[in-house]
Amino acid sequence: MSVTVIILLILLGIILFLVEFLLVPGITVAGIGGAILLIGSIYLGYHFHGPVVGNYILLGTIVVSVLVLAMALKSKTWRRVMLGTNIDSRVDAVSPRQEKVEKGAEGETLTRLNPIGKVMVNGKVFEGKILDGYLDPNVPVTVVGLEGNKLIVKPKID
Repeated sequence: MSVTVIILLILLGIILFLVEFLLVPGITVAGIGGAILLIGSIYLGYHFHGPVVGNYILLGTIVVSVLVLAMALKSKTWRRVMLGTNIDSRVDAVSPRQEKVEKGAEGETLTRLNPIGKVMVNGKVFEGKILDGYLDPNVPVTVVGLEGNKLIVKPKID
């Protein structure tokens, strides 16, 4: 087996490792194939060309692998493929604080609160949370507090 074929196998193994490392998450066929190609090509170098050439192939494989990995991890390499724009859009969520929903306000559940769901208070839809248990849809509720953008509610007692 010629040294050229062994070098091509090493390069193919390194390419498969890069595909595994950069594109495909987890341990997949690319990573296993890359490992088999690298180990196999080093073995073939020792087997067909003796220990001196085998050692050169082993050392060359390690050096090239480290250089390719270092080059792939440089930030300049990633700038070429990175998204260059910033996303500045926002979700138009209605905040209970903006709508001045007070404790004691009354409303109704729109969806099941288990423990979080949708409630309507003062004609506006908010995310609601019940502290204990669950509530079915269309149940009258009273606001007992605010937690972030959620209304803390309890069933209305007549």
